[in-house]
Amino acid sequence: MSVDLITVGRVSMDLFARDIGAEFHDITAFETGVGGSPVNIAIGASRLGLKAIAFTAVGDDEVGRFVRHYLEREGVNIDHVLSKAGYRTGMAVVGVQPPDRFPLLFYREDPADIHLTIEEARTLPLTDARALQLSGTAFSRGSTRDVSLYLAEQARAGELTTWMDLDLRPDQWSHPLAYGLNMRTVMPLCDVVIGTEEEFMAALSSAPEAIMAGEKATDRAGLQRLLLETRAQCDLTLVVKRGARGLSVLRRDCVVDVPGYPVEIVNTVGAGDGFASGLIAGRARGWDWERAARFANACGALVVTRHGCARALPYWREVEDFIAEREEAGE
Repeated sequence: MSVDLITVGRVSMDLFARDIGAEFHDITAFETGVGGSPVNIAIGASRLGLKAIAFTAVGDDEVGRFVRHYLEREGVNIDHVLSKAGYRTGMAVVGVQPPDRFPLLFYREDPADIHLTIEEARTLPLTDARALQLSGTAFSRGSTRDVSLYLAEQARAGELTTWMDLDLRPDQWSHPLAYGLNMRTVMPLCDVVIGTEEEFMAALSSAPEAIMAGEKATDRAGLQRLLLETRAQCDLTLVVKRGARGLSVLRRDCVVDVPGYPVEIVNTVGAGDGFASGLIAGRARGWDWERAARFANACGALVVTRHGCARALPYWREVEDFIAEREEAGE
């Protein structure tokens, strides 16, 4: 296979506050970057040694060219990062107030990346690829929803591994129920679904309004029942991120619980993308789920100790050194 991973969907130019700890209205300067869960995972995978293609779209302007140049510099194949006249690249503006306040504002009124087409998707080298990565937000509106379903079907027929990051962004959906309706449509076409407890609750519950409004998942027994039912019905591997409590990998034949790494938090934005890229990279090397999950946890832990999002994603050697240090310390 000449391509390890194809990611699909959301991209943005990111502006990260340089004034760490400042209230949003006191921010004096921002640092530029590129974000959006799928392209972050492509960057993370590239830094970990995989050959990654980003399939997305940007505006045909200087911001779009900034994004394309940034991705190319990171080693991501940009042959399928399309420039669409008449649309703008999405933007995200982030405040950084450790340990638990990271106000994030999206500017996605009509972004280019929701207008991918099936004809454009048909040019992707699926027969040369090992894995496909989809994102929940891509299903919220626009023709990229159809593209994602098309690619999921093609991947299943071609025996690619399809990864789905639930990527819940409540403000991108027309109704609280719409998110779950779409996620339950695509999940049977996937092999691995990654999400937080809140994301799985919003995707699987018949009453997700509280979660979509920003509340934390509290009915963990009910969530566990939903997860087990879904795993059995769809023969999925479900990767549930549980914050400081680590994660669980739920497979039809077993459940693997993996602890996290305690670290001092600087910024949590992008940690999930670092985790996903680490998990995909570990599995691409043939590792079992426990080893791949510990590696993924280390990737996420490194991201939260750093400033920025894509620029905070770790390289392979950094992750190996981090794990070795923690093992030596008995963690």
